[in-house]
Amino acid sequence: MSAREAFLDRVGQAAEQGRQYRVHLQPVPDDIGYLGAGGDLCERFATEVNAVGGQAFVVADRAAASEQVRQILLQERPKSALIWQHEVFHRLALDDVLDQAGVLAFNYNGLAALPADSQRHRMLACDVGITSCDCAIAETGTLMLSSQPGQERAASLLPPLHIAIVERKQIVPDLFDAFRLLEAGGLDVLPSNLTFITGPSKTGDIELQLTTGVHGPAKWHVIVVR
Repeated sequence: MSAREAFLDRVGQAAEQGRQYRVHLQPVPDDIGYLGAGGDLCERFATEVNAVGGQAFVVADRAAASEQVRQILLQERPKSALIWQHEVFHRLALDDVLDQAGVLAFNYNGLAALPADSQRHRMLACDVGITSCDCAIAETGTLMLSSQPGQERAASLLPPLHIAIVERKQIVPDLFDAFRLLEAGGLDVLPSNLTFITGPSKTGDIELQLTTGVHGPAKWHVIVVR
């Protein structure tokens, strides 16, 4: 086999491995416009999260969401967590869940009281990051997160495990609806950083082999609260 043939063979193998995370779309007639996501948005969002390599849990209420977080913590056994300050977490009493699981939690207020070097050390040492989102896009299983004090990008990027908690009212059908939310909030106050997360961290630039967890979390759990 020549060098060219060997290279093309590796490309083909990597492409085949990557297909496991692809969303297969049904053909749409030419006379039908953009459809987006419809039906049960919770189920559609969860289906797409699973399709891109994440693990979604659709639960009935906040009590069930707290229990699902507890189960994940018992399974993964993290020692420390980097968490957002978010109204969803107040409703779920997340601090109590973490405390009962023996997980040391760090949020913006707690880290801000530490010297800069200690802040970085704490964040880099965290085993799990727990966030919510600005909105969740049902069509693609995507989270949209805007960075701001108390809701830092680091929580979804640094730890090897990312847990996101999403309420039904945060789910929109498609990307167009997500951008309409940004527009409604005022384009002159857009955040300095806007992140779209679709699945765990994946890269194919190392010998064309699909690898997870290189540039971010290798595990991505999303809890959807109806």
